[in-house]
Amino acid sequence: MRKNNVSRLQLPDFPLWKKMDGKNILIDMELEITARCNNNCRHCYINLPAGDRKAMGRELKASEITGIALEGVKMGAMSCLITGGEPLLRKDFPEIYLSLKKMGLLVSVFTNAVLVEKEHVDLFCNYPPRDIEVSVYGATRETYEKVTRKPGSFDSFTRGLKMLLDNGIKVRFKAVAMRSNLHEMPLIAAFCRERTKDYFRFDPMLNLRFDGNRVRNREIMEERLLPEEIAELEKSDPERIGSLKKDCEMLITKTAPENTGKLIFGCGAGKGACTVGWDGTFRLCSSLCHPDCIYNLKQGSLGDAYKNFVPRVRRMASENREFLENCGRCRIVNLCMWCPAVSYLETGKLDEPVDYFCRIAGAREEMLKQDL
Repeated sequence: MRKNNVSRLQLPDFPLWKKMDGKNILIDMELEITARCNNNCRHCYINLPAGDRKAMGRELKASEITGIALEGVKMGAMSCLITGGEPLLRKDFPEIYLSLKKMGLLVSVFTNAVLVEKEHVDLFCNYPPRDIEVSVYGATRETYEKVTRKPGSFDSFTRGLKMLLDNGIKVRFKAVAMRSNLHEMPLIAAFCRERTKDYFRFDPMLNLRFDGNRVRNREIMEERLLPEEIAELEKSDPERIGSLKKDCEMLITKTAPENTGKLIFGCGAGKGACTVGWDGTFRLCSSLCHPDCIYNLKQGSLGDAYKNFVPRVRRMASENREFLENCGRCRIVNLCMWCPAVSYLETGKLDEPVDYFCRIAGAREEMLKQDL
C-alpha cells in the first residue's frame, strides 16, 4: 500500500478474483511499538493517552521487539515498518530502530512528526530509513488542531517536518479525508506535493476503534464522509482519478468474481506480511483484531504463528448466506472498502456485509461510468 508512488485507491487484495499460489514466505513485518500517542485525533482507531501507565506496562520491551524481528529475519523478512500510536513517544526508539537496521532490514517509520528532535534527525541521517511517512491532518493551524485536539501541535508538526526535509531525509505523506478537513483537502494535497516528488496518498477510510469505545466510535462515524463525497473527492484529484481510470477493468468486472467456496479470507491477510502488536499480539494484518484471529507471541513464537496459526485462520469458513451471495459474488467488490477485519469492527462478525461500504462502491462505480 505505502509503496505506490501515486495517491491511488487502497484496494483489498481479495482473491475471490485472484488465486494466491506458492509457499507463504514472510517478507515484511509491521511492528507497532506503542498504542500511545501525543495527539488525540478525532478519527483514530487505536490511540491511548501518551502518559497511560497501564499501556506502558503492557508494551513489548525493546529486547522483545528485536527478538521477534530477528526471528522474522531468519524466516526471510527483508523489510519492516515501525508504527504506533506514535513510535517516537518511546524513549528507546533509537535503540529499537538501530537494532532493526543492524539486522539488515529495510526500515520505514510512520510518525506525525510532532516529536521529531535533533537526535532523531541525526539517527536518520547516519542510518537512513527506507522512508519516513508523515501524517498530515490539515494545512492550516485551525484545521490541523481541530483534528488532533492538541493546541500547539501544528507548530510542532511543521517544525519537525522542516527538520526532516532540511536534512534530506526521505519523507512521504499521507492524509486521512474526514469531515473536519474535507474543505481543506486540496490545500493538504498541495502542501504535501510541494514538499515531495516521491509520494502522497489520502485515504477516506475511517476504522472504528479496536477497543470498541462507544464515545470514540460515535466521533469516528461523525467524521466519515458520505459515499458521494468520497467519489467526488477522488474525482477532483488528478492522480487519484487517473489511477482509478487506469484500473477500471479490474475495479468493475463484467462477471461475478471467481467462486472460492465459503472461505471468509479472500484478502491477502497473512500472505507475505504480518503485524506484531504493541502488547505482544500477532495479527495477520494491522486491522484484524477478532479474538479468534489473534496469537499471543508472549506464549509462543513468530514462526509458529506464521506457519501454523495463519493457515488455520485463513481456512475459516462462512455459513452466512447474505455474505456468500452478495460480497462473495459482487462485481464491484474491488471498489469496496469491505474486508473481514473491518466487518468485525463494524458488526462484531467477520462475514457480515456493511451497507456503508456497499454505498461507497456504488458511488465510485457511478462516478467512473460518468467520467469515462
